[in-house]
Amino acid sequence: MTRSESEIAAAERIQRDGQVAQAAAVLAEQPAGSAGGRAGGAAEQPADARGLTDVVARLRRVLRASIRADYPWESLPMAQVELLQSLAESAPARVGDLAARLRLAPSTVSGLISQMITAGLVERGTDPRDRRVAVVALSEAGRRQLGEWNAAHQRRIAAALADLEPEERAAIDGALPALSRLVDRLAAQRDEGTA
Repeated sequence: MTRSESEIAAAERIQRDGQVAQAAAVLAEQPAGSAGGRAGGAAEQPADARGLTDVVARLRRVLRASIRADYPWESLPMAQVELLQSLAESAPARVGDLAARLRLAPSTVSGLISQMITAGLVERGTDPRDRRVAVVALSEAGRRQLGEWNAAHQRRIAAALADLEPEERAAIDGALPALSRLVDRLAAQRDEGTA
């Protein structure tokens, strides 16, 4: 089936900057029955929050499983993929800053970085502002791997979008700006320590 430019554009917007994956990660961290990290029980939680949490978590699981079925470097742990994504957004970065951004222990991030340096995905350097401080950045191989991983996700999403009705694709396309704002709000709550 031939994909239209709007279907491909919608798939690219869904994957853009990993926003759906980020939303899924943040939403998946929310305890069952929480209202976006606020005080209160399930009775105060809007039905759309429950539904969105469920759909985003399922979308993330399905994407992970489907990509690992076909992608040659499926042995790369998701934690390393998320670290590559974080470095693509903001690098070079200190290990402690990465740990805070990903909400992981610094020792965990340090171990992942060591594995990724050995694999050639990340390079260690020095902070240009303070030569005593070590930083890490994506290597060219890491950038290429991440690009291929993102492209594989976009192809999967585009193929699935092609099977939807035009009204369903339009609804997804129309929801993307609000989902993007939701990701920004969830990230802000996480950074404020309120999520």
